[in-house]
Amino acid sequence: MTDFLDVKRREISDRLKELKPAVDEYSRLEAAAAALAGVGGSTSSSSTIVAPRRRGPGRPRGSGGRKKAAAAATATVAAPKAARKPGRPAKRRAGRRKGSGTRAAEALSFVQGQPGITIPELAAKMGIKQNYLYRVLPGLEQENKVEKKGRGWHPKG
Repeated sequence: MTDFLDVKRREISDRLKELKPAVDEYSRLEAAAAALAGVGGSTSSSSTIVAPRRRGPGRPRGSGGRKKAAAAATATVAAPKAARKPGRPAKRRAGRRKGSGTRAAEALSFVQGQPGITIPELAAKMGIKQNYLYRVLPGLEQENKVEKKGRGWHPKG
């Protein structure tokens, strides 16, 4: 039994010595490919394999990190009024972009055409998801264009 183990240990050791130069070469080539990835020029995508940079959990693609985001935020917020171009409004703060209102106008026309229509019926007619209408119709209600009675929506006025 001892002879068998010694033989196997020797075989493994010999094979490791045999493979070591190949592993070292692989490491050097990988480092060279990573170094050349940032250099301009024509490269084929199949010849360079570079692992993607790891981001934290929940971070979107392209976000650098907290320091970069904080620096960018303070740079846009802290810009003095004199540095802005005249006639241009200041940049908006981050948030949901305001829509053009075409879907709201379409929803309003359906409500006017069929008073008492419900959101699921309206979504099916418009070919969109219901959750969008749960945000749009209360906005139309605030503008006094529609009103809700029970589950249905009715034109106002």
